[in-house]
Amino acid sequence: MSRVCQITGRRTRVGNQVTRRGLAKKQGGVGRRVTGRSKRRYKPNIQLVRVLTPDGTVIRMKLSTKAIKGGKVILRQGDKVVEFPLVKALRGRNRQFTKAQKKQA
Repeated sequence: MSRVCQITGRRTRVGNQVTRRGLAKKQGGVGRRVTGRSKRRYKPNIQLVRVLTPDGTVIRMKLSTKAIKGGKVILRQGDKVVEFPLVKALRGRNRQFTKAQKKQA
């Protein structure tokens, strides 16, 4: 399962964990020294969300929490780009979901 947001494109990034020793000059020491660097990975917070589209269908998308907080979904349908507000499609009794289903029928 790839850890990539389908809207923002956020993905796993690589960086370093820096180990230091010593006392800062501000606190009366001779300064902080770097004693080691090791590789680490920064993983985005990706959630699997069921999204209700304007035409009433439900699609599953992998979204970062930043995209969920932003509240907008951008989809490519053929040659055009569709932007609509994020409405989570919940299982069971969800008024927005049932209204969309009734409109579709």
